Amino acid sequence: MTEPQRTEPQHAGPDPADEPEPADPSAVTDADVAVLTAQLGRVPRGLVAVAARCVCGRPLVVRTASRLEDGTPFPTTYYLTCPPAVKAVSTLEAEHVMEGMNARLAEDPDLAARYREAHADYLRRRDELGEVPEITGTSAGGMPTRVKCLHALLAHTLAVGPGVNPFGDETLDLLEGVWSPTRCTC
Repeated sequence: MTEPQRTEPQHAGPDPADEPEPADPSAVTDADVAVLTAQLGRVPRGLVAVAARCVCGRPLVVRTASRLEDGTPFPTTYYLTCPPAVKAVSTLEAEHVMEGMNARLAEDPDLAARYREAHADYLRRRDELGEVPEITGTSAGGMPTRVKCLHALLAHTLAVGPGVNPFGDETLDLLEGVWSPTRCTC
């Protein structure tokens, strides 16, 4: 496997330090929206909260409504936004690491059970935002039967912490030395 290139800080958007810190770190500020717009190259849709922040304070993962403003169902509750993290995960996907993950998922009943639990956790947290019948039972990243999108799985891990999503945790481990939530690369 080719090691993904290290990414250096390339701050996108205004510095959140220029804005007073909200009492709730998940609260979305005007500076967050500006940063997210720069990160995504578009205005964020369905933005509910900042689910994880870079050590510099910029958004790293956002929590998104399960139904967008235009009525579209949106199953991806946790969305990875930090461009260096997105790029590093894309490199892992290009290296086909998901093939090995899927093979282990099919062979290891304990891993499969933990992944089903991660799926249930994702659905439970999304349902907190409101039920959307069109996506009932559908989470993200391929859960619970396959590993499809490492970006979604890592976003889940970064939003809720380690020990919930085994493949989100593994993705974070695979990024060691390339990208880390404890080091700013914005």
